[in-house]
Amino acid sequence: MNKQLIITAVLMLALGGGVGYWVASKPGQEQAHVALPDDKKPLFYRSPMNPSVTSPVPAKDTMGMDYLPVYAEEAETDAPAGAIKIDAVTVQNMGVRTAIAKKTLLSHVVRAVGRVAYDEERIVRLHPKTEGWIETLRVDKTGEWVKKNDDLLSIYSPQLVSSQQEYILALNNLKVLEKSPIEDIRRGAEELVKSSRERLNLLDVPAHQLHDLTNSHTIKKSLHIHTPADGIVINIGAREGQYVTPETELYMIADLSKVWVYADIYEYELPWVKVGDPVEMQLAGVPGRIFKGHLAFIYPYAEAKTRTIKVRLAFDNAQLLLKPELFTEVTIYAGKQEDAVVIPSEAVIRSGAKNQVFVVRGAGKFEPRLITTGLSSNNEIAVLDGLKEGEEVVTSAQFLIDSESKLHEATAKMMEPSTPQQPEPNRLIMEQGAHQHD
Repeated sequence: MNKQLIITAVLMLALGGGVGYWVASKPGQEQAHVALPDDKKPLFYRSPMNPSVTSPVPAKDTMGMDYLPVYAEEAETDAPAGAIKIDAVTVQNMGVRTAIAKKTLLSHVVRAVGRVAYDEERIVRLHPKTEGWIETLRVDKTGEWVKKNDDLLSIYSPQLVSSQQEYILALNNLKVLEKSPIEDIRRGAEELVKSSRERLNLLDVPAHQLHDLTNSHTIKKSLHIHTPADGIVINIGAREGQYVTPETELYMIADLSKVWVYADIYEYELPWVKVGDPVEMQLAGVPGRIFKGHLAFIYPYAEAKTRTIKVRLAFDNAQLLLKPELFTEVTIYAGKQEDAVVIPSEAVIRSGAKNQVFVVRGAGKFEPRLITTGLSSNNEIAVLDGLKEGEEVVTSAQFLIDSESKLHEATAKMMEPSTPQQPEPNRLIMEQGAHQHD
């Protein structure tokens, strides 16, 4: 009995397996599958090594790597070319940071290294008006401080001696003829005295020696030369006993009560500065002291080697703390200010002659935008065109976004339906004429 039950069970299992195989292999029988929504279906597949190579169906490249599926993005009819959408996790992993374009007053501070120099308008070069020999040199050391009309040296000049003699003769002649009844004779004597005295003045005879000569009628062998201005003696060109001519520079005297400072600024800083801008200066030799001056002149050329522009600054130096050839730290407070839409400089992608930013259009959505930039200062740049106040721009990882944007734009162009090329009008006319001839 048991043996019969076992045989029956084995036969039923074999029969059930055969029926199942027949049903599964029956022609026209379709297997059931789960339908995917349209937005989850890949639009196409692209090569992982060369994104420009695509396929409408799954495929493998020459290295055996599977093509990557490309899914439909959320439809945006107003999205410009190159606009992309990146999921929030990827945005966070890329370290994307943004900033708001704001309208503000953009100002600039120029910092440079300066060099103290003499005020060229306060330098005196003293030359004799006649030939002669230096007899006494009273100021004989450079660096000495002299005041106006100080006695510098004594010079013996034959021309000065003869001019004194002519003056004395003119005085004696006037004394004899001043009571002449003939007016022309009296006037001629007076004119002779006047011209003789004027000649001595032109030869730089000091007023006190001319006064003594007029009263005493005694000729001086050597005459004094006095300094014409206050200042520091920075060069002595003659010594005692030396023969000098009008070409000899006896002294160079510089007034240091005011000094100039030269500084070099870069080309991009030139639009900011103008004559009259306030300037501050500090020296290592005078710690804690801030000197205030102004920008006096902007030179109309650039330095050939450094490609910088030289500016001249003016400072008061009543205490003589600013010494020529010292190096200083200069700060120019540019008076020009720009009222414009401003963004961080790092947000701008510079590519050749074009400047571009990425504008945030929503969560994970970025749009490339060409802009026109203006002046820049303190890591901020003015946007003249292409961006409005309040718009949000990407300030970091924009180069990664730019790469994805260009790839997305190129892929979109490849997916556009190709327009059949229209035959050229001339060729079409020629073809029609040929058919009519046939």
